[in-house]
Amino acid sequence: QVQLVESVGGLVQAGGSLRLSCAASGRTFSTYAMGWFRQAPGKEREFVSSISCSGGTTYYADSVKGRFTISRDNAKNTVYLQMNSLKPDDTAVYYCAAARSGRCYGEGENDFGSWGQGTQVTVSS
Repeated sequence: QVQLVESVGGLVQAGGSLRLSCAASGRTFSTYAMGWFRQAPGKEREFVSSISCSGGTTYYADSVKGRFTISRDNAKNTVYLQMNSLKPDDTAVYYCAAARSGRCYGEGENDFGSWGQGTQVTVSS
């Protein structure tokens, strides 16, 4: 099992930027993919982005492509989500997630077995 601790989110104006981080412990960090998901009020949790074990492959939801960038530092056991050009529709609780054992790639929720506590991101118009 992997333990995940996310950074505090925040309140930002539309068009602004915010960077989330998530520190992992419990399994060798470079052996599993990492992802970010989000859940807006009244909506189901949705995929935002993921990154492969080595960091060489990334995936993005269409809604954030070109605005968000996922990265990882395997030496620091940390994954990041840089969010630029934020919109009110990006308001949600953001969760980082660690892929299940042996998975270097992942996009669907079923690919991920460990979850952070969630952090609130609010974008004002």
